[in-house]
Amino acid sequence: MLKNPSHYFISQGIILWLPYFSLPESIPSAPGTLPHFIEEPDDAYIIKSNPIALRCKARPAMQIFFKCNGEWVHQNEHVSEESLDESSGLKVREVFINVTRQQVEDFHGPEDYWCQCVAWSHLGTSKSRKASVRIAYLRKNFEQDPQGREVPIEGMIVLHCRPPEGVPAAEVEWLKNEEPIDSDQDENIDTRADHNLIIRQARLSDSGNYTCMAANIVAKRRSLSATVVVYVNGGWSSWTEWSACNVRCGRGWQKRSRTCTNPAPLNGGAFCEGMSVQKITCTSLCPVDGSWEVWSEWSVCSPECEHLRVRECTAPPPRNGGRFCEGLSQESENCTDGLCILDKKPLHEIKPQSIENASDIALYSGLGAAVVAVAVLVIGVTLYRRSQSDYGVDVIDSSALTGGFQTFNFKTVRQGNSLLLNSAMQPDLTVSRTYSGPICLQDPLDKELMTESSLFNPLSDIKVKVQSSFMVSLGVSERAEYHGKNHSGTFPHGNNRTFSTMHPRNKTPYIQNLSSLPTRTELRTTGVFGHLGGRLVMPNTGVSLLIPHGAIPEENSWEIYMSVNQGEPSLQSDGSEVLLSPEVTCGPPDMIVTTPFALTIPHCADVSSEHWNIHLKKRTQQGKWEEVMSVEDESTSCYCLLDPFACHVLLDSFGTYALTGEPITDCAVKQLKVAVFGCMSCNSLDYNLRVYCVDNTPCAFQEVVSDERHQGGQLLEEPKLLHFKGNTFSLQISVLDIPPFLWRIKPFTACQEVPFSRVWCSNRQPLHCAFSLERYTPTTTQLSCKICIRQLKGHEQILQVQTSILESERETITFIAQEDSTFPAQTGPKAFKIPYSIRQRICATFDTPNAKGKDWQMLAQKNSINRNLSYFATQSSPSAVILNLWEARHQHDGDLDSLACALEEIGRTHTKLSNITESQLDEADFNYSRQNGL
Repeated sequence: MLKNPSHYFISQGIILWLPYFSLPESIPSAPGTLPHFIEEPDDAYIIKSNPIALRCKARPAMQIFFKCNGEWVHQNEHVSEESLDESSGLKVREVFINVTRQQVEDFHGPEDYWCQCVAWSHLGTSKSRKASVRIAYLRKNFEQDPQGREVPIEGMIVLHCRPPEGVPAAEVEWLKNEEPIDSDQDENIDTRADHNLIIRQARLSDSGNYTCMAANIVAKRRSLSATVVVYVNGGWSSWTEWSACNVRCGRGWQKRSRTCTNPAPLNGGAFCEGMSVQKITCTSLCPVDGSWEVWSEWSVCSPECEHLRVRECTAPPPRNGGRFCEGLSQESENCTDGLCILDKKPLHEIKPQSIENASDIALYSGLGAAVVAVAVLVIGVTLYRRSQSDYGVDVIDSSALTGGFQTFNFKTVRQGNSLLLNSAMQPDLTVSRTYSGPICLQDPLDKELMTESSLFNPLSDIKVKVQSSFMVSLGVSERAEYHGKNHSGTFPHGNNRTFSTMHPRNKTPYIQNLSSLPTRTELRTTGVFGHLGGRLVMPNTGVSLLIPHGAIPEENSWEIYMSVNQGEPSLQSDGSEVLLSPEVTCGPPDMIVTTPFALTIPHCADVSSEHWNIHLKKRTQQGKWEEVMSVEDESTSCYCLLDPFACHVLLDSFGTYALTGEPITDCAVKQLKVAVFGCMSCNSLDYNLRVYCVDNTPCAFQEVVSDERHQGGQLLEEPKLLHFKGNTFSLQISVLDIPPFLWRIKPFTACQEVPFSRVWCSNRQPLHCAFSLERYTPTTTQLSCKICIRQLKGHEQILQVQTSILESERETITFIAQEDSTFPAQTGPKAFKIPYSIRQRICATFDTPNAKGKDWQMLAQKNSINRNLSYFATQSSPSAVILNLWEARHQHDGDLDSLACALEEIGRTHTKLSNITESQLDEADFNYSRQNGL
C-alpha cells in the first residue's frame, strides 16, 4: 500500500508520486487531449530586492505545478486560478509563483536559476519551456571611454565606446552636446557597429562634445565626454593682378598678393605655407626733355631789311612724355645796321615815340634806385650807432595762444617803444640771444604785469621791457658748464630753472659764452666685436643691438657704434603718419654680416593691427626715408617682431631706422608717460610744478630727466601711462585740491588745454605745462595736491603730489638718468643667455626637416613666433636665427623658463634634446645673471 494516497497518481498503469499535492476529485471528460500551454513562463530579472512573478497557463489541465532547478516548488507557494474556455468547454488553469533575490543568490549551479511548469491531464503531462531568473545589475565604469579627436574636414571620425558590464546587457546611445544622435536621420553617421560612433565624412557642424550613454533596466551610465574638433587647413586664394610699378622712372618693383582665405584656417588648422606677397622688379621709361640744336646760319637779308635763323628741338627730341624745349625756334634782326631805306628816309633817322618813352623810363628808374640805395645806407649807419648805445629786452609771451606753453625770446629793443616800462633805460646786455627759460622778476609791479598781462592777453606780440636792474636767471653753475640738452622748450612765467644767479658784474662775459654751450643731439655708444659676437646696449633708452655668434668672419673685428637722435627728427611725417620711435643709427654702414643681427627699438604705440598700420623705415645715403616693410607684411629681406613696448628687427645691413605708424581708425592709441616735477622759484614764496607728457619710450623720458636734473627739478610722483586716442580731442591738465589758506594759484591758471595736434605729434620736443603756486607764509613747508591729466572723451590719470618744499625734508623718488654716453659692450659668451653648447644641440635637432612637423617651425611657434615664417626658411640655420630673436626679446625680462617649457613640450619626440635638462638651463641662467651683475 502506498502511504499518503493523496500524494500518488495512477495513470495508464504508472504510479506517480506527487509530494504535498492533492489531486482533483474529478477529471473532466476530454478524451485524447494532453495539456496545452497557452502561456509559458518568461525569463525574468530581479531588480534590487524586488521579487519577480512567474506564471503559466494551460488547458485542459487538472493541475499545474512549478519545478525550479530540478526541484518541485511547494504547493503553498503556488497561486492557482481556474476558468472555463467558452469556445471549447475545456477547463483552463493558470498558476503563479514568486522568486526572491535570496533564492537566486543561494543557488549555486552550473547554469542560471531556472523554473519550468508541469501540467497534468487525464492523458498525461506536458512541460513548458525553462525560464531563467537572473539578478539584474550595471557596473559604474565604462570598459572604454570615447577619446577626443582632431580631424581635418571630410576626414573619418571613429569614436569607440565599450559600456560597463551588466545584466541584461546595456544598450548604448550617443549624445552630441547633450542632444541624442539619430543615425536614421543622418546617413553620414553610423552608431550600429559594436556601440561605436562612425562619422564617414567630417563636417564643421560635427565639432562638439560627444558622450556615450549606457542603460539597462537597472540604471544609466554616462561616459567621459570626448571633444571632437573638425579643423580646416588654410588655402591660398588666387594671386591678385600685379600692381603698377612704384616709380615713374627707372628701376622699381611691382607686387601682387594673396590671402589665406580659400579656405581660411579654422579651429586650429594650419596656416598657409609660402609667401603672401611677391615682388618683382620693373623698369619704367624715363621722360626725356627736349633740347635745342645750335642756331642755323643767318639767312640772306630780305627786302624788309631783316634776316632769320632757326633751330630745332632735336638734341634730343622730347620722348616718353618729356617737356618740349622752352624758347623761340626762330629769331630775326635788322641786317643793314640802320641803313635800310623806309619811306624815303634812312632807318636811323626814324625815331618812334615808343623809343623815346623807353629811354625816359630807364633814366627815371636809375635815379630811383640810387635814391633807395642812399636811404638804406643812411638807415643802416643810424641803426648801427644806436645799437652800440641802447639795448633792452623784449619778453614775448604767447601763452594765451599756446595753451600755457610759452617761449621767451630775449632780443634787442627799438628805442622809443611805447609798450616798454622805461624805454630810456639801457641794460648792460651786449649780445642778442634767444633763450628758452623762465624770467625771475624781482619788481612787484613788473611781476604783476607779467602774470596778469602776458599770460592772459591773447595778443601774442605784447612786449614788456625788463629793466636792467632785474636779475635774469640763466641756469648755469659758476663753472659755466652745461651737460644737458639745450631745448627750445616752453616755460610760463614763474617757471624757475633754479640755477645759480648771475651777478651784475659778470653778466656780459657770461652771456657771450651762452652760444658756446654744447647741445646734446644724440646718445652714442661703441664696442669692438669679433667672431664670437656680443650685445651693445644703451642704458635707459630701450635700444640694443645683438651681434650673433658667427656673424663676423673669424680673424676679423669691427668697431660697431649705435646712436639715438635726440635732436630734431630728420623723418618728416607725411599726412597722418606719426613717428612712434626714436631714430636709431647703427654702423658702420659698409660692414657685411653673414647672419642677421637683431636691433631692438622702443615704440609708444598701443599695438593693435586693427587700429595701426606700422612701418619700418630706413634713411638713405641721400637723407631721404624709404619704407623697408610693413610690420604685417610677409618679407624675406627682414623680420619685425612687434611687442607691446618694443620692436625687434632682424636685419642684414646697418643704417638709420625708425618706426612710423598710420592710424587706421580713431581708436588708434599712443602711450604717453606723464610725470610731474617741482622746484622752488626765485621768489622764496613760490613753488613751480612742471607736468610733462612725452612718448612712452625710455629715450623720451630720459631727455626730460636730464633736463630736469640740470634745472634742479625733483620728481614728485611715479610716472604713469596715459592712453591718448587719435580722435582729435585735446588734452587738459589741471591742478586740483590745493590746500586753502596755505597755498594759492594764479587766477585762471589752474587748468590748461593743449591742442590735439600738438600732443599727437609731440615727438619733436618734450611737451610740458607749468604751474606757479604761492605760499601765504614762509612757515608752510608741505604741499599736497592732485594733477589731473585727461583727454576729452578719453583716458584720465591722476598724479598725487605729496611733498615737502624743503630739500632736507623731501622724500626722494629715484629716477635713472645716465650722464655718460660711453657704456661697456658685452662681448663673447657672456652676452648670451643660451650657452653655445646648448644652442648647437638645439640647432642640430630642429634644422633637420621632419615629416611630422617637429622641426624649426614648431620651435618658432612654441616661442610665439607665428608670422612670416618664410623669412626663416631662407636662412642657412633657421633655428639659430629664431634663438637670436629670442635672445633680443628676453634680454631684460625673466629667465630661461619660457625656453625650457618650449623644449620640454616638443622635446619628447627628439632623443637629441633628452640631455638638455631644466637644471642645465637654470645653471646657464644663473651664470648669465652673475656675469652681468643682475
